[in-house]
Amino acid sequence: MNNDMLSQPLTSDRFRFACHKNLSCFTACCANLNLVLTPYDVIRLRTRLGLPSEDFLKKYTNTSIDKGYGFPIVLLKMNNDKKQRCPFVSVNGCTVYEDRPGACRIYPLGRAASKIRERKKSDDFFFIIKEPHCLGFNEPKEWLIQDWIKDQGLDEYNTMNDFFMDIVTGKNFRRIKSLTPNQMQMFYMGCYNLDEFKNFIFKSTFMKRFEVDPDQICRIKTDDVELMKFGSRWLNFALFGEKTLSIRRH
Repeated sequence: MNNDMLSQPLTSDRFRFACHKNLSCFTACCANLNLVLTPYDVIRLRTRLGLPSEDFLKKYTNTSIDKGYGFPIVLLKMNNDKKQRCPFVSVNGCTVYEDRPGACRIYPLGRAASKIRERKKSDDFFFIIKEPHCLGFNEPKEWLIQDWIKDQGLDEYNTMNDFFMDIVTGKNFRRIKSLTPNQMQMFYMGCYNLDEFKNFIFKSTFMKRFEVDPDQICRIKTDDVELMKFGSRWLNFALFGEKTLSIRRH
């Protein structure tokens, strides 16, 4: 998240950490961030703010191209001030705390996962992320990794984010040198601009060209999380030919 951070392997399933207002470094980590937002992060934040996906993306994010794989990634846009503070931080802390991004929730841990492609339970590997200014590591509070995950509501975020990671870290993406402009537009729409993706499904010839399960149609019409899941499966189908959708071409 921050260029000055260091990552260290965990030598056990326990670590010490606490963050609270009485620490002099409180909210210091909420500035000058390269904070990547996942599709589920975008859903939670834009719903919290009551914004259409396109409006949220224009106001609060920047888009970059991943150097390794060439797909678009969305980053939270910092304020245009001296400290480049997060737009959602105040002197009292995070103003969107209940819907804060997964990267904020998991801190001070980092997570790496494998076996996502097989849709089995991921083998998670956790490590500690330390920033020089952070005093939270001097606090006596001790955590088990699983207790921290539960306390921060990470199980839901990890499950939802694995749909995204299934695309960008899967075996198929490693075979692609770069996406075409049309593929990049499709990727951005299917992952982040879900309102546009919904219009693509229901206001284009999509339904004439594909037969979609009626129950799935009802779910994606009314539930953005289901639409996000459909989008990830659609991208695996459209980009890689994966048989991941309950759809049939007419």
